[in-house]
Amino acid sequence: MPQVEIAIGGRTFEVACQEGEEHFLHSAAAMLDTEAAHLADQIGRVPEARMLLMAGLMLADKTAGLEDRVRELETEAAKIRADMETMESQPAPEPMRVEVPVVPTAVTDALAEIAARAEALADQVEARQ
Repeated sequence: MPQVEIAIGGRTFEVACQEGEEHFLHSAAAMLDTEAAHLADQIGRVPEARMLLMAGLMLADKTAGLEDRVRELETEAAKIRADMETMESQPAPEPMRVEVPVVPTAVTDALAEIAARAEALADQVEARQ
């Protein structure tokens, strides 16, 4: 079992940990040291046990707040998943019917007659040239 030396609040501690867990221990020690530094800045030098207790409580408070937030987000994610499942299980909506107005026959006949007259006039103009 490896022995790891960590520094918290300006004090050095030797701690045993599982093989391969050294990185996590250093990370946790750095978090605790950060809290201990805040305490030292605020209230000065305190006994080792009290400093570690207060720093641990500050980290526990942060952790509790994060756990509450995680629970809120998990609840929100579960609701979104349920809404998605509800939407996916519903049948597809009916396609919308779009009606295109039909041009009356009289109008198309009139346009055809105008086109025929225009072509006849064009032929006459062409013949004169």
